[in-house]
Amino acid sequence: MPDRRTHVTASAAQSELAEALAALRTSLDLPDGFPAAVEDEAAAAAGSLRLPSRDLTAVEFLTIDPEGSTDLDQAVHIERTTDGYLVSYAIADVPALVHPGGAVDGEARKRGQTIYAADGRIPLHPSAIGEHAGSLLAGEDRSAYVWELALDADGRQVSVSVARAAIRSRRQWSYPEAQAAIDDGSGPETLQLLKEVGQLRIQCERERGGASLNAPDEEIVFRDGAYTLERRAPLPVEEWNAQISLLTGMAAAGLMLDARVGILRTMPPPSDDAIAGFRAQTAALGLPWPEDVSYGEYLRTLDHGDPRALAVMQAATGLFRGAGYVVMAGEAPVDPLQSAVAAPYAHTTAPLRRLVDRWVLVICEALSAGRPVPEWVTDSLGELPAIMGTSSRVAAQLGAASVDRVEAALLSDRIGDEFDATVLAIRNGDMNVQLADPAVVASMPRPDSVLPGTVVRVRLTAASIPDGRVALVVA
Repeated sequence: MPDRRTHVTASAAQSELAEALAALRTSLDLPDGFPAAVEDEAAAAAGSLRLPSRDLTAVEFLTIDPEGSTDLDQAVHIERTTDGYLVSYAIADVPALVHPGGAVDGEARKRGQTIYAADGRIPLHPSAIGEHAGSLLAGEDRSAYVWELALDADGRQVSVSVARAAIRSRRQWSYPEAQAAIDDGSGPETLQLLKEVGQLRIQCERERGGASLNAPDEEIVFRDGAYTLERRAPLPVEEWNAQISLLTGMAAAGLMLDARVGILRTMPPPSDDAIAGFRAQTAALGLPWPEDVSYGEYLRTLDHGDPRALAVMQAATGLFRGAGYVVMAGEAPVDPLQSAVAAPYAHTTAPLRRLVDRWVLVICEALSAGRPVPEWVTDSLGELPAIMGTSSRVAAQLGAASVDRVEAALLSDRIGDEFDATVLAIRNGDMNVQLADPAVVASMPRPDSVLPGTVVRVRLTAASIPDGRVALVVA
């Protein structure tokens, strides 16, 4: 499931919130820049990279990313065939730029993933790789792992292969640009077919019981002496594009399961308590989740133009917990499913930003070609769950603490105000409550006889931006 992404705009950049977020990075001992040896090795690798002999530069790939992105992991091309579609999905060839056991590899293993903070990002790789030689920039010849996924007329996978090739993206599209070109019909064939294939894959997802969640972007704006939270609703093209990534991750899982070697991304279904808590949050926000509607179908009914729906989508990111990685070395796991996807799944489409994807790409390319998986991969597979788990915990800790400080900033000029709050959960004499506007979750002492789902009137007594502490009492 996508993480909550909150960004600080320029209007808030020199504010108390920005200072608190910078101090948070320091307190978590997050790296600032790369050691010189890592930068030097990355620059040398970028300068000496040779393109694969297979030449797909005539294929009109394109990229679709948030505006201003420079670390472009994926490029896509879609064509219609006599019995369906051929999706060609190019993924940045990070394995060609990172020498196993080298300085860049060692630093990447320490980091695990690019960590996104409200005030910027902490990249997995130096910019020579992440934003230049490895990035699938428009107009530049690049080495890539190209997945070729044949689909039938209903969008179901018929076959898959993956091999290294030279490619050249024709254009970097932002999501708004791509959506506009699809809507008015001016875009290239790949964009028009992305809508077709994306909608077919959404139907496949519905049939298997999966649910995708494109969480909205958030911006914290400091205006007229107060902080406000502005959410941007995801566009349809973002979900269509995400379906291509999901398709590829499912195909990668299938290749590895067949060979009983590799690493899967797994996640158990949500607990009853988590479901009850989420239902309470949806009710608190005025968009209750009906008992007779599945989670996936409920999310599909939400109007992305409704601010309440965007808050529900943010709350939904916390419903599924316990995601992890399972290594296969001769045996398949008892339960290989990623419950939100409702299928076996692997991370393989973001190697510039996530360590494990580099391994999955190398494994799947070897399996597709009928070659043995390289020894360095099999020898180190067992290390990945711990590395990714540690980096995910750091990212989650940073994310939660950042949200605390952002929410304190949103309430900082409202000390003494009263709010209606819905009780989400009871824990150890305290209760978690959610305010409807702004959509802030906080803990406070629980009065006697208050149960989850109850609406109580509360008063804000403190909102400390430096430590993210919000204090509420019953009014």
